[in-house]
Amino acid sequence: MSAPSPVRNGGQILVEALRRNGVDKVFCVPGESYLPVLDALHATPDIRTIVTRHEGAAANMADAYGKLTGRPGICFVTRGPGATHAANGVHTASEDSTPMILFIGQVDSGFLGRGAFQEVDYQQMFGGMAKWVAQADRLERLPEIVARAFAVAVAGRPGPVVVALPEDVLFGAGEAADLPPPRPARAAPPAAAMVQLRTLLAAAQRPLLIAGGSGWDAAAVATLKRFVHANGLPVAASFRRQDLFDNRDEHYVGQLGLGVSPRLAERVRQADLLLVVGSRLAEATSSGYSLFGGQPLIHIHADPDELGRVYPATLPINASPACAAEALAALPPVADPAWRAWTAEARTDYLDHSTPPASHPALSGVDFARVMGHLDTVLPDDAIIANGAGNYTVWVHRFYRYRQPATELAPTNGAMGYGLPAAICAKLEHPERTVVCFAGDGCFMMYPQELATAMQFGAPVVVIVVNNGMLGTIRMHQEREFPGRVAATPLLNPDFVALAQAFGAHAERVERSEDFPAAFARATAVGVPALIELRVDPRQITPQARLREI
Repeated sequence: MSAPSPVRNGGQILVEALRRNGVDKVFCVPGESYLPVLDALHATPDIRTIVTRHEGAAANMADAYGKLTGRPGICFVTRGPGATHAANGVHTASEDSTPMILFIGQVDSGFLGRGAFQEVDYQQMFGGMAKWVAQADRLERLPEIVARAFAVAVAGRPGPVVVALPEDVLFGAGEAADLPPPRPARAAPPAAAMVQLRTLLAAAQRPLLIAGGSGWDAAAVATLKRFVHANGLPVAASFRRQDLFDNRDEHYVGQLGLGVSPRLAERVRQADLLLVVGSRLAEATSSGYSLFGGQPLIHIHADPDELGRVYPATLPINASPACAAEALAALPPVADPAWRAWTAEARTDYLDHSTPPASHPALSGVDFARVMGHLDTVLPDDAIIANGAGNYTVWVHRFYRYRQPATELAPTNGAMGYGLPAAICAKLEHPERTVVCFAGDGCFMMYPQELATAMQFGAPVVVIVVNNGMLGTIRMHQEREFPGRVAATPLLNPDFVALAQAFGAHAERVERSEDFPAAFARATAVGVPALIELRVDPRQITPQARLREI
């Protein structure tokens, strides 16, 4: 006969459920609506509480945690304004297929529907973004709700779950039976489908494998590599998933996303078979849904609802990345494949595209391509690169060669400000590794206050702020659509060095390319958060285009 459950308040029951599900960190901005949770966390040393200065940053950190570990990142925010601030991170987790659970304080159950202080209907608010939105009605059900939240967050196509916690449920006391963590199911490809896949592959002359999506781990990545090597296939990564295949490998041929190589885009059109593993083939990967549609398509995805959603597949296969990689690696290799030259040519194209070009002597300031070339040379293989959104990211994705899985933290939904919170999370999770955040001047100013979080919790990240004095992406589109009519895109920035130093961080300004290597070496050695401001020429709007050419 099992022992009776102790009498606990809702916060204690909830935190014990988190502990049983292996949670070791939560990211939050405290709020009075979930005080019992904060008190229970104080009594639970197994779980580290990371307090950010903005709920959006906390949600972005939870998303980054999910990307790094494959386990749901946990975020707590207060009701109303706390939830609306955190919505940015929920959208990122939804678009990026990242497991995440957002817990939100809620008004007392007796006040619901009255327009109480900071009351929000979270089902309406998050229903289109989250995989599941729940509201606890009794503290006895908290273990059940938490278990289901973890299961839903990682099932199929991973994503965010939102759980609202009324005050009376958290402050109330009673008995609740603790539950073991759920065991997620993984879809495996049918044997008959793999036989058909092997037949289609053997008949191809110009195949291309595209890897993407989430749900990968190091073992799945290594297994996919065995399949690729056994068959000599060219591999492209979907948008901001470059870390799924070692970019130095002779089979890697580039990324499909913003700033895609024109040669790679043309190669996609020429391919006579696309083998897509994990990617949804969303707008950025498909160049506005223009690259795919005419070729035979084998589409493997963990969520059956994604198969045929946009592109009808010749062979749709519902399978998780790990199960798909194992089934692919078990196939007999294609003997003497016809595409060896095709793979080698694609690799040559990639090396040409990803090698920094000669400097632009007519331009002033730092040559960002040279900076990226230096970092590609000196950063260790396990370095983690984080960025937000902006034209500066085109240099990062083009000239840095990712080597290991879970080293690219970049939002596929194009969320500005993501880089710094994500980098802090990465450094807290992997303190022994080098973590570099890239941000444009506009991107950095979304969450500059999180330097205080980095200082408080000991996360010595290196932040590289690419300062061109404007919102570069919007300016680029503006010049194309309304040439000569500059509106709302110039930025009057603070002194970034003085701002970082005010937080206690190390900071330097670099205005010449040749000064960057020494500045970066100092930043990585100083042992505290560091910021390097790069002054770049605003005319260089992309690696290959200047503003006047738009």
